[in-house]
Amino acid sequence: MSEQSRAYIILVFMPLFFSSNLIIGRAALDLVEPWTLSFWRWGLAAIILLPFAWTGLRQHSSAILSQWKMIALLGFLGMVICGGFVYVSLRHTTATNATLIYTTTSVFVLILEVLFRGQRVSFRQVGGIVLAFLGVAVIVLRGDLERLLNIQFNPGDLGILLAALSWAVYSVLLRRSSLQALPTRTLFASVAIAGAILLAPIMAFETVTVAPVPLEGAAWASMFGLAIFSSVLPFLSYQYGVKIVGPSITSIFLYLLPVYGVAMAVMFLGEEFHAYHAAGFVLVMVGVVMATAQFGRRQVAARSA
Repeated sequence: MSEQSRAYIILVFMPLFFSSNLIIGRAALDLVEPWTLSFWRWGLAAIILLPFAWTGLRQHSSAILSQWKMIALLGFLGMVICGGFVYVSLRHTTATNATLIYTTTSVFVLILEVLFRGQRVSFRQVGGIVLAFLGVAVIVLRGDLERLLNIQFNPGDLGILLAALSWAVYSVLLRRSSLQALPTRTLFASVAIAGAILLAPIMAFETVTVAPVPLEGAAWASMFGLAIFSSVLPFLSYQYGVKIVGPSITSIFLYLLPVYGVAMAVMFLGEEFHAYHAAGFVLVMVGVVMATAQFGRRQVAARSA
C-alpha cells in the first residue's frame, strides 16, 4: 500500500474521531466550564503523547526551539481558538448553525492556498467541494430549504466562523517547509504542549472567577475521552493527511463530520434516520471522491513528469 493510499484510509476515519467531540463535549459542558474543559483536554492529550514523542522531542529540540513562535501560533489557532473558544461559542448558537458555518473551512483553505501558494484548483475539485457542501446542507437543514431562511446569526455564529478561519490557517501553516522537517508525532506533541500552556492562564482565571475544577468521576472521564478520541487520534490523523496529501484534500474529508455525527446520534442517542440523511450522505461521499480522485491523478502526473 502506498503512503498516499494509507493517508486516504486514515482520513476516512479522521472525521469519526472529530465527531466524538460533539457527543462527549456536549455531556462534559454540563459538568465543566469551557476553558477548563479545553485546558484539561489538551493538557491530558499532551501527557498521553509525551512518552511516545519524547525521543523525537529530544532529537529535534533545536528545530523546535527555532520554530517556537510558529508552534505557539499553531497552539493558539488549533487549541485556543478551535478549543475553548468553540465551546464558548456553542453556548450561544445551535448545532445546525455551527455545522453549516464550520464547513466553510475547506473553502477558506482553498482560498488561502490559491492566494499564498499559487495552487491551481480544477473545476472538478470545486464541483466536488460544492457537492459535498450541498450534502452537508441537506443533512443539517433536514431536507427543508425553508430552514435556511429562518437561520439567525448571533455572536456564537461569528465565533464559529472565526474558528473555521482559524482552522484553515492552521492547516495551511502546517505545510511550511520548516515544520515539514519535523515528524508528525513530534510536531503535534509540541503544538499540544504549546496549546495547553496558552490555555493555562485562561483556565486559572475561569477557575477563580466562575467555577473550580470539578472532582466528579464523570467529568474526568469526559475530559479523558476528549483527550484521546477527540484530540490525539483525530489531530494526528489530520496532520498526517496534511503532510502526505496537503491541506486542501485533507480538509475536504471534514465534510464527513455530519455524516458520522448523524450515525453516532442514531446509534448512541436513539435518534431516527430519515431520507434526507441518506441523500446527504450520498452527496457528501460523491463530492469527496470527486475532489480527491482529481487531485490524486494530478499528483501522479506531476510525479511522472
